[in-house]
Amino acid sequence: MSAEPDGPEDRARRFATIWSRTIYPVTATSRTRVEFEGELLPLARRLRDGLLARTFDAGEGKAVGAALVDAHCTDPEVLSRTLDVVEAYLVLYCGGDGPQEELQARSARLQHAAAAGFALALRERTLSEQEAISRAALAARAAVAEALHDSEARFRAVFEGAAIGICIADLDGMVLEVNDALVRMFGSGERQLRGRPLTEWTHPDDPPQVWQLYTELIRGDREHYRVEKAFHRPDGTALWTNLTVSLLRDADGQPQYQLALMEDTTERRLLNLRLRYEATHDALTGLPNRTLFFERLEKALSAGEGQRFGLCYLDLDGFKIINDSLGHAAGDRLLVEVADRLQACATAPGEMVARLGGDEFVALTTGPDTQAEVDELAGRILGALSTPILVDGRELSVRGSIGIVEGPAGERGPAEVLRSADITMYRAKSAGGNRYEMADEEADARAITRHGLTTALPAALERGEFFIEYQPLVHLGDGSVSGAEALVRWSHPQHGVLGPDRFIQLAERTGLIVPLGRWVLEESVRQACRWQERNAGDTTVPLRINVNLSPCQLTHPGLVSDTVEILERAGLAPAALCLEVTESALIGADDDLLKPLRRLAEMGVDIALDDFGTGYSNLANLRRLPVSVLKLDRSFTQGMQQFPADPVDLKIVEGIVSLAHSLDLAVTVEGVETGVQAEQLRELGCDTAQGWYYARPGPPDRLHDLALADATS
Repeated sequence: MSAEPDGPEDRARRFATIWSRTIYPVTATSRTRVEFEGELLPLARRLRDGLLARTFDAGEGKAVGAALVDAHCTDPEVLSRTLDVVEAYLVLYCGGDGPQEELQARSARLQHAAAAGFALALRERTLSEQEAISRAALAARAAVAEALHDSEARFRAVFEGAAIGICIADLDGMVLEVNDALVRMFGSGERQLRGRPLTEWTHPDDPPQVWQLYTELIRGDREHYRVEKAFHRPDGTALWTNLTVSLLRDADGQPQYQLALMEDTTERRLLNLRLRYEATHDALTGLPNRTLFFERLEKALSAGEGQRFGLCYLDLDGFKIINDSLGHAAGDRLLVEVADRLQACATAPGEMVARLGGDEFVALTTGPDTQAEVDELAGRILGALSTPILVDGRELSVRGSIGIVEGPAGERGPAEVLRSADITMYRAKSAGGNRYEMADEEADARAITRHGLTTALPAALERGEFFIEYQPLVHLGDGSVSGAEALVRWSHPQHGVLGPDRFIQLAERTGLIVPLGRWVLEESVRQACRWQERNAGDTTVPLRINVNLSPCQLTHPGLVSDTVEILERAGLAPAALCLEVTESALIGADDDLLKPLRRLAEMGVDIALDDFGTGYSNLANLRRLPVSVLKLDRSFTQGMQQFPADPVDLKIVEGIVSLAHSLDLAVTVEGVETGVQAEQLRELGCDTAQGWYYARPGPPDRLHDLALADATS
């Protein structure tokens, strides 16, 4: 990890470096990346000045957005990545010692201003180019029939360099020419668009008159038409456009070609959707409001046979005391943070969270198996609320009481279900709060049983009952110890030493996984530094440390900043750290979930996809995941314990290794217990392995001894 920049100018240069590295790949420029970085440096200073100005001026952000367009950075991905960089790094490198909450708010306003400036400049440029294209198209209409004659060069220059999409097709609807802008809009290759019949460009949201207008145009009954139309992109997303189609006639006035101009209006449509969204969502927290929740609940209760529902009714314990003592403004900030945490708890299909009013929230889950899902949902909610919330410099402990109603659809109405949930919630509150109660007796016993180890977890962390064992990672090529995986244990006063399978899931539900995970990361990084210090004179690669990340930690907003702080304080290079994330945690992950991992990978931290092969993820998703290591689950090695090994297992592992290496990913195998397994995995091309054949998890000194033994052997 490089040292922190000394002054504001160094910090601005570092921010400009990160910015340029992020957007350079999607920028059409002949400049080198270093030259491009120099062009971004004045813009970085403007953002810094706007962030630290005594009086906020949105003009700074707008000017930066417009400057990107002036620099020909017109790809929408440039704006998206720029906003991500500003959100992640502007306050970190240019914020100084100012109040973080205020700086983050200013950073957000600068992002909005930059986006507005970018959109306005791009629209002005687009309109200008569209006008030029229209003039050129009109001038070239007669020339198309005569092979475009001497105006072909001028039209071709405008055609290829335009910022809006242009398509030329014959009267049979076969695409003849497309420009680069259209290719970028669709996100596919030119060959996929050329030669494709226009009749295939249908979309379920097409207005009824679209294809009638098209038929009239190719018959010659209409010279042009303009509509709003959606198209399918190859990646499955929708491209919304303002589509203008004109008829081109030959010298005799006969219809010969059709010319389509497409302006990308996807972002504008999203803005309209946002306005509709605000009508059905709570203004303070952004959650669905009472109106939308009752619509969803009524729909869930009227579902067909075999469908069930689960409802969690949450009321915060002691919220009135917070409002009375700290004021309603502090109470509102608390509610916003609670809403964010609740929203992160209900991300699965069929789940939603809403605010009914005051400090009352509801969470709904639907499907054929809500008996288990609603229980898990309530546990996640309580876990999310267990971490104190910082409001006006004070840590506020948030508690909640939850009443749960679960059952088959079609038996009760919305009012009856909500009333039952409300009564059950008050039963939980009278039992002490910070818990949930089921509306049936069987769930009561399950909830009491689950509270055993759960309630002991917070005190266990405070009393230092957790410790870490390290299992070596061995390089299959030469048998050397390349690193170790950190495995947390709980030395429970009554139950003895507990493995992570006994308490990690409980820690997830209670939210303790965040402080516990941070403690594990701190201890493991410090241990890695001690290993490297003891091997200071060794020319081999320093020992690396692998640390597991839970799904809850992935959604924690402090993941990146905590990791940076821990590495810098310990003095460990990012390349010596590998964070392991289970495959199941990333199945269906959206960009918001992957964003922190991408930032860490950009810093040099390795990301490993743990338990690979146990989930149902699409292998094509590997291309968009910021991982550098695949860890094969131990189930792949079980068939290699006997001789001869299961040929199916060998083929599967061989295929995965080949795929991983083609994507520049290293392969680590877990659960190696015999020399036969180790040799077979080496022959299959696996890079590293771990398991009882090499060593069981143990104290850190034993790993150092193993590394010294390898170095002297």
